[in-house]
Amino acid sequence: MILHRSWLPAAVLAFVPALVLPSAAASAAPHPSAAARSVQRDADALRDTGVTGVAVRLETPGGTVTSRSGVGGLVTRRPVATDGYLRLGSTTKTFVATVLLQLVGEERVSLDGTVEELLPGVVSGAGNDGRTVTVRDLLQHTSGLSDYIHDVFPDPGARTYFADRWRAYEPEALVGLAVRHEPDFPAGTRWAYSNTNYVLLGMIIEKITGTTWEQQVHDRVLRPLCLRHTDTPGTRPFLPHPHTANYQQFTADGPMVDTTIPYRPFDSGADGSMTGTARDLNRFFSALARGQLLKPAELAAMRNTVPVPPDSGHPEGTQDGLGLFFTPLSCGGGYLGHGGSGFGYVVRAATTTDGRRTVTVSAHSRSGDPHTAARQEDALRDLVDHALCRTG
Repeated sequence: MILHRSWLPAAVLAFVPALVLPSAAASAAPHPSAAARSVQRDADALRDTGVTGVAVRLETPGGTVTSRSGVGGLVTRRPVATDGYLRLGSTTKTFVATVLLQLVGEERVSLDGTVEELLPGVVSGAGNDGRTVTVRDLLQHTSGLSDYIHDVFPDPGARTYFADRWRAYEPEALVGLAVRHEPDFPAGTRWAYSNTNYVLLGMIIEKITGTTWEQQVHDRVLRPLCLRHTDTPGTRPFLPHPHTANYQQFTADGPMVDTTIPYRPFDSGADGSMTGTARDLNRFFSALARGQLLKPAELAAMRNTVPVPPDSGHPEGTQDGLGLFFTPLSCGGGYLGHGGSGFGYVVRAATTTDGRRTVTVSAHSRSGDPHTAARQEDALRDLVDHALCRTG
């Protein structure tokens, strides 16, 4: 799975146990298209594995298909929000990578530049050496740096969530927590997902430009593409309306907890803090794949991938570029995208390599049962695969 919090145990990363919940029609049209029927069928299948609320938006040359299934709140039983606001989690990383690669195209930074050159003394101690870690390593998760989230959520459970969800850390503090640990491997020799990489990239963007990574994302991506419903809220905890409630089951037999308010220790930085809508996400990924945001050389660099280990939770054959994953399709070829997750939600955004078909799926609950998790992940992957493989 392409997940923001991939280190957490399967019992925490899973979705919610099976609930039979109502479906919302994919379209008001009296005779939905074959594509709309397929998407609705797959959204219902994901709901039937236990996800409380599911929303899908598929953009194709033939038009837009939307689908909802389940409920938008377990207490109110309201419908899943139409084009509601979402927490984007690690999908934030693709926006940050786009800004960094624009700076590469402007010759303000090099992919082969080291962290020590850009942030002297920040990555050091416990065997960490910023002189050996490049910007490319950070973008592609080949740095070997420890993931700070081990330190800010050491005891997975509802008690920790409620006790610490209002606490926020400065980026320097998060990096400081990570470099207390020895690196997992020498930089550039292996692949391992680490949110620390993108915290450092946010710091590098600010060092180069003199303004925050948030401001650079607004100026370079959101404003040019008119993504008016995408934001970098930082530590602001509340989603705009409308939105669907998120629910986390922290243990296999525990209650579902409303986690619509994020866990700010790891939901407020360049590695995963953005919010937005499926409409905006689709527009962003399509524009990125079509070359509207990066020059050809930088887009090629972004799409230059390394294999992702088979035990990493990603689909077989997945490869990682610079802030962008490539995943094979069952019909041949593959798609580009990135996922994100936090307590109670998963977002998956994907586009065909030509940017012509783009889909965003949001699932609004996660459970403590690893067996349910596997079924739900399979259903989520099938939904994306079917949506992008259809010719209609």
